[in-house]
Amino acid sequence: MSDTGFPCSASPDAQILILGSMPGRKSLLLNQYYAHPQNSFWPIMAALFGFDTAVTYEKRLALLRESGVALWDVAYQCVRQGSLDSAIEIESVVANDFELFFKTYPQIRAIFFNGRKAEELYRRLVQPNLSPECKQIGAHLLPSTSPANAAMNRTQKLTSWKKVRDTLENS
Repeated sequence: MSDTGFPCSASPDAQILILGSMPGRKSLLLNQYYAHPQNSFWPIMAALFGFDTAVTYEKRLALLRESGVALWDVAYQCVRQGSLDSAIEIESVVANDFELFFKTYPQIRAIFFNGRKAEELYRRLVQPNLSPECKQIGAHLLPSTSPANAAMNRTQKLTSWKKVRDTLENS
């Protein structure tokens, strides 16, 4: 069975794009980015941008948009058994339309990958097809916020993820 991801969440003046690979089962079920209760994404974003994780999902998305952060996934569609990135069947991946995304959001100046699989899919399936201008956008790998990334605790992940806020503040 093929999974289909979510539309991007971005404001017209978005400056930063955070890319995942493909939403996990819990996220797809709830129709929310990073919905697994053990995923560190929302607690990290709350710490970086000063909001309470108890606010509604819609409010969290709005607060990120107001901060200049866009959310999306590399894969529009893929076949995967379970939720793990390692289970994504690479040959099944249909990438989102990033050329259109970058034309729609021309102020994007940095991409942050939420984990290695997002980076791998982007570099393999998206980057080779981008215009020269889009290829110039800085791209940075961050540790996955997934609970499957048990090699780092939330505090260690937060330290790495501060680069997102620092990039916004240095614009």
